[in-house]
Amino acid sequence: MSERRAGPAVWIATCLGVGYFPVAPGTAGSAVGVGLILAIGRLPLSRSWLIAIIGAAALSLAALGVWAASGAEKFFGRTDPGQVVIDEVVGQMLTLLLWPGGSWRWWLGGFILFRFLDMVKPFPARQLEHASGGWGIMLDDVAAGAYGLGILALLGWALKST
Repeated sequence: MSERRAGPAVWIATCLGVGYFPVAPGTAGSAVGVGLILAIGRLPLSRSWLIAIIGAAALSLAALGVWAASGAEKFFGRTDPGQVVIDEVVGQMLTLLLWPGGSWRWWLGGFILFRFLDMVKPFPARQLEHASGGWGIMLDDVAAGAYGLGILALLGWALKST
């Protein structure tokens, strides 16, 4: 009997193995997203450039994630395997997109908000989850990230207005 080996798609989908974290791998994937925002946010660039770089990175990871998640589904032999966390990375990056230099409180709030939205899956996230292959894996988290981004943007605006 031959042993299956994880190829590049599986390693990308699991974020180099973060998806194998024994407890709450999706939360660990979201932490990777926060880490990427932290790293990019430290670059000596204007806020506009940081937002553009984070947006481009999230878009690139989403496109790569569709391919990788499709391959991971084949490797694990099931739909939306828990080890696939590239979707959480992208969703978390979208939620925090506008605040690359935000305070730890803002990032923690965005982290918790995204995790909540990812679990609740407000419309249309639950419906998007049923798209085929890697699209279904990625799109529900992109929707949750977009909701998180919108909520944080409104909250930021409301706090500045008071």
